[in-house]
Amino acid sequence: MEVDLALLADAATIDGSGKLNILGIFDRLTTTAFPTRHPRLSLVLRFAAGLDEVGRHQVGIALKGPDGKELVRIDGEMNLAPGPSGAGGAVLVPHVLNMDGLIFPGPGRYAFDVRVDGVHHVSIPLGVHGPESSARA
Repeated sequence: MEVDLALLADAATIDGSGKLNILGIFDRLTTTAFPTRHPRLSLVLRFAAGLDEVGRHQVGIALKGPDGKELVRIDGEMNLAPGPSGAGGAVLVPHVLNMDGLIFPGPGRYAFDVRVDGVHHVSIPLGVHGPESSARA
C-alpha cells in the first residue's frame, strides 16, 4: 500500500462518487502571537492499494513539533474493500481528516507523520511562522 497523495488544505470533501474536492492547499501558517490556535485544517490522504492488500489496516497519524515531540496522535483502522480501481489496477481510497482548533505552541517546522500497519509512509510538513520566527532565524 502507498500514500499517493498527502497534503494540507483549508477544506476538502469526498462526494458520493468518490471524487476528492480540495480548497486552499497550504504548507505554512503565519500568526501574530504564540501559542496560536488554527481554526481548521483538512489533512487529505489518498491510499493506493493492490487487490492483494484488501482487508483491515491500522493507520496512525501524529503531529510532531519542531523538537520532534508528538503533540497530537490519531489512531484508527481502515477496511479496504475491492472496488473501482485507478491507473495500474490499484484501489484508490481518498480520506479527509478535519482538525479543528489545533494549538501550535511556537514557531518552527511541524510535520504530520502517517503510518500504515506500523510502517512510516509520508511526512507532511507545515511551517508555522510568527513574531519569534525572525528572532530564531
